[in-house]
Amino acid sequence: MKKTYLFLQIVLLILVISFITSCNGQSNSNNNTTSTDRIKVEKINELVSLYSEYDGFNGSVLVAHKGKIIYKKGFGLANMEWEIPNQVDTKFRIASVTKPFTAMLIMQLVAENKLDLHEPISTYLSDYPKENGDQITIHHLLTHTSGIARDYDFDLPKNNYPDRQRSKESVQSFSNRPLEFKPGKRFSYSNSGYAVLGYIIETVTGKSYETVLQENILSPLGMKNTGIDKHRPIMKNKASGYFKGFGEYFNADYKDMSTISAVGNIYSTVEDMFLFDQALYAEKLLPKKYIDLVFTKYIPADFGGHYGYGWELAEKPMGNTTDMIATIGHSGSLSGYCSVYTRIPSSQSTIIFLNNTKRAFLNAMTKAITGILYDKTYDFPLKPLAKFMSETIEKEGIEKGILFYKEHKDLDDYHVSEQELIVAGYKILHAGNAKDAAEVFKLSTEIFPYRDNPYDSYAEALMTLGKEAEAIKNYKKSLLLNPRNQNAEKMLQKLTGKKPENISLLKTEDTWGKEVFLFPLNFARGLNYKGFEEAQFPKGWREEESPEFWSYAFVWNIGLDENLTETELEKNLQIYFDGLMKSVNKEKGKILPNAVADIDKIKNSNDVLKFTGTIKTYDSFATKKPLLLNVQIEKQDCKQTKRSFILFKFSPKNFNHAIWKTLEKIELRDNVCEN
Repeated sequence: MKKTYLFLQIVLLILVISFITSCNGQSNSNNNTTSTDRIKVEKINELVSLYSEYDGFNGSVLVAHKGKIIYKKGFGLANMEWEIPNQVDTKFRIASVTKPFTAMLIMQLVAENKLDLHEPISTYLSDYPKENGDQITIHHLLTHTSGIARDYDFDLPKNNYPDRQRSKESVQSFSNRPLEFKPGKRFSYSNSGYAVLGYIIETVTGKSYETVLQENILSPLGMKNTGIDKHRPIMKNKASGYFKGFGEYFNADYKDMSTISAVGNIYSTVEDMFLFDQALYAEKLLPKKYIDLVFTKYIPADFGGHYGYGWELAEKPMGNTTDMIATIGHSGSLSGYCSVYTRIPSSQSTIIFLNNTKRAFLNAMTKAITGILYDKTYDFPLKPLAKFMSETIEKEGIEKGILFYKEHKDLDDYHVSEQELIVAGYKILHAGNAKDAAEVFKLSTEIFPYRDNPYDSYAEALMTLGKEAEAIKNYKKSLLLNPRNQNAEKMLQKLTGKKPENISLLKTEDTWGKEVFLFPLNFARGLNYKGFEEAQFPKGWREEESPEFWSYAFVWNIGLDENLTETELEKNLQIYFDGLMKSVNKEKGKILPNAVADIDKIKNSNDVLKFTGTIKTYDSFATKKPLLLNVQIEKQDCKQTKRSFILFKFSPKNFNHAIWKTLEKIELRDNVCEN
């Protein structure tokens, strides 16, 4: 009898502990999981927990596999002032994930024969300017191919009064503006276009967007924690929005959500989003033939996939493998919030991230979780080295912290970031400890010697310490590495009483234009140099009839130890021109031929290397035809500054043409090796 009583006590205790565990904290995972799913759940929890610990996620997540929820949990704080944690029922602004809802409402009206996808929108909006309205169809708006500019003016005086902006007012603020291209010609993401869709919904139904959303989607699906976000009403369980700067969180700027009706003004929870997700597999909202239209690949988009009606359709990697899988989803971002909603129809899997900070590693987590669901390998987040260094400084002092960074910077499981190291220094500086901050900034100049920001930040700390001469030296170094650094230029003028001299690397005619690009170049990230490019162009370089057509020069300021052979040059020029041409290619569906470089070394004396050759590329700027450029290349090493300068001169004209007399006069300035 005693043994039975003891056994019952133990069972009761286990039940009580289980109940407390399930109700305590932020977790609310689905308990109806198989043993295989439990392993996946453990992996997902470990992964997301690490991202949260490393300040890479602050929000709620839900993961479903084969139509069933296997994981849902909140991380971080919904309200940082009161330290209120995020839960699975926390309400977040979902930003542009609003667009699939708007597209659904439009398609419901299409199914009811109240709208025609291919009729001009002037058919439904009598007050829309006819010149534009007669060209644009609802299909164009849904697929971001309307030619309407991406954004419209949110900052009109009336927007200072929350919740009062109307769709008609929003649309009228941009409807008269010229279209950026002929509707249907290409994809160009347009928030303005979806504002027009919202206005069409209201005009055709005679009801507000909010009412139609409630009646047609939210109420039928029981989405009780989803709605239109407004400033004035008190909303329970709503997450506040934040952004991070200099290592600290701040409240996000105020946003009147009525200005982005149908564009990004919905709030929801991960659980409610899953109700919407599951409805898309049935015919609860729309007959199947119209659902199929929604998920059709209509237009190649700039994210690497296609756009349907309110949805991004793309092949995405499974974990860190090369295996790809078809996904349907959407992402969203606005002040203080970001979200990523991903559907994998082949396995009825769903990954939903809602986050109440401006930025988070939502795509990286989605990629890893996809790997987990399909039993593929995946990457964990790297340890943020600057964060661990800061913790070491707080506990053991600046010397131990700097040593910790140096000892761990080359380890594979740590993430080395210029920005994070700079932020760590500013956190110390803003706390009033300029001496330790200077040590961190000095470290950043050693770790990232070819970046301008470390020297700029180091100079600021030196100024605080009263070391003006050293500050000037570092501001000059910063400006040399990035001639567009306006802060360094401003501070040098303040400290020296005169504007810094022109530090252009090239001697060209005064009429030539100039641009500076930092490495990695946004159009050619395969170039792993550390430094910058200075390019200079004559006025007629883009005019086909001009003798200066496609004749120009640029110089790369890079590290002295960078390898430079004929093979390396050919490879780099191919990367450069492939990226450049693809970035400016506006021809719909045009696949450009790869660039081909043919370079020969012609001279090798002292610290100077010279090359000549050709580059076959494609002119996306003017002629839209293949282009053969003659090229001369010269490399000069500056051992005292540990820098190299690679000067390129291009022209489609033969070397005996007069334009080459102008190009050959272009050379590096005399003092480039002195700074």
